[in-house]
This record gives sequence, C-alpha cells and structure tokens, in this order.
Amino acid sequence: MSENRELIYNELASALKEAEKTCIGIKPISVTNPELAIRDAYSIQLLNIKKELAEGKTITGKKIGLTSLAMQNMLNVNQPDFGHLLDSMEVKNNIAARKKLVAPKVEAEIAFILKEAVKGPHATAEDVIAATDYVVAAIEIVDSRVADWKINIIDTVADNASSGLYVLSGKRVDPKKIDLKAVSMELFKNGEKINGGKGEDVLGDPAYSVAWLANTLYEYGVVLGKGEVVLSGALSAAPPVEAGDHIKAVFSDLGEIKVDFE
Repeated sequence: MSENRELIYNELASALKEAEKTCIGIKPISVTNPELAIRDAYSIQLLNIKKELAEGKTITGKKIGLTSLAMQNMLNVNQPDFGHLLDSMEVKNNIAARKKLVAPKVEAEIAFILKEAVKGPHATAEDVIAATDYVVAAIEIVDSRVADWKINIIDTVADNASSGLYVLSGKRVDPKKIDLKAVSMELFKNGEKINGGKGEDVLGDPAYSVAWLANTLYEYGVVLGKGEVVLSGALSAAPPVEAGDHIKAVFSDLGEIKVDFE
C-alpha cells in the first residue's frame, strides 16, 4: 500500500465525508482495506478535519471514546481512541436534528473545559485537574458513517471516533471541589430510566482519561489547548435515538442536561 497510501487515505476520507453529507452509511473501511493500521486511520481522520477547517469551521476540543471495558471488548481493543470536536457540532438550543445524522446514539459524559494547555507525554490526572477551568454535564450524540455500526477500531478512528454532536450544561463546577470518580449519572429516554453509571467507569477516573488523551496526542504533535472542551468518555452504554425522542441525564454534583431530537 506504501506507494498508494495517500491516494487511499484521500479516497476513504472522501467516502466518509460523503456519507456524513448524505446520511447514507458506507461499508466498513476495515473490510474494504484490511491492511489499514490505527495510525492510518488517524491520518484519514485528520484529512477530513483539515477539510472542515478549510471550509471555515473551528476546532473546539476533543472527545475520548472506547473508555469502558465493555466497548473495548466489543471492538477487541485495549485502548481508548480520540476525535476532534468542531464548532458546528455543538447543540446550542438543546434540540438536535435527527435527519442530519446517520444512526445516532447518546452518551452521558463529564466534559472538561481547560483554562491551560495540557501537554504530553507525561501528563497526569493531577495535571488535568490543575489545568481545568470547570467541568460540566454533557451529552455526546455519537454517530457512525459506517452502515449499521458494523465497526472496529480502524473504522471508528477514521470516522473521527464516531463523533456527531454534543450538548453542554450551563452549570459549571470546580473539579477540585468534587470527587469526579464518585459522580453518579442516571440516563432517561422519554421519561424512562434506561441505564446509569459513575465517573469511575471512565478508565477509573475521568481526569485520567483526559491525561491519556494529552499523552496520546503528543505522539501526533498535538496539544490540548487552553479553552478546549474535552468529552472524557461515556459513563454508560449508548442507546439509539430517533426523531421525537427526549433524553435527560441527571448527574450528582453536576445537575441535569437534556436534548430533544426533531
């Protein structure tokens, strides 16, 4: 693949971008191109991020995926992954357009907003807490441009870690004043509780998850910057959603957050 690597990267990035525009999923790229490695997948991801920036969008932060043991086992991996957040992904009015997504699911998370940069390769959870301005409750609306979520680690990484949209709560909390590992969450869909979790379900500690990200980004020459939003990982499983669904996540310490799908 070496002599055709860039051509393949561009073709796959274009296919994923077209799937995003048309909301029609594609075949798993891990099946059509089984020789791809994780670094190849990140190269494909970054090609599409560069296209987004060229179109005038801006990076608002990063997201961390595959932080739970269940998700890692499902995709047969032993590490998280990351994607980029863009200004176009933030839901401002708590209403998300289902028709602009392929197959959305929702995850309740703790989001970190940074007041200082966090740099690898030796960042710690303590470094993350010191660099965090505040944390908020968040809902990430994940989506896969691969049809029917038939993905492995290569597919989701290339697809910007299956990013879709995100919603942030207005309640800001100092992470130094709470135990993030002990924060509990209950997730409701159309008024019915469907699951729940705790901060410790995110790699044992959401701050450790963000430190992992900073250290991994170092390998790609990227730094978590001042002002960035970091979605630290899902506290529970991600149920699918359709138009008309109402989602609410209730957190201890962080309050509640809602999103409606139209």
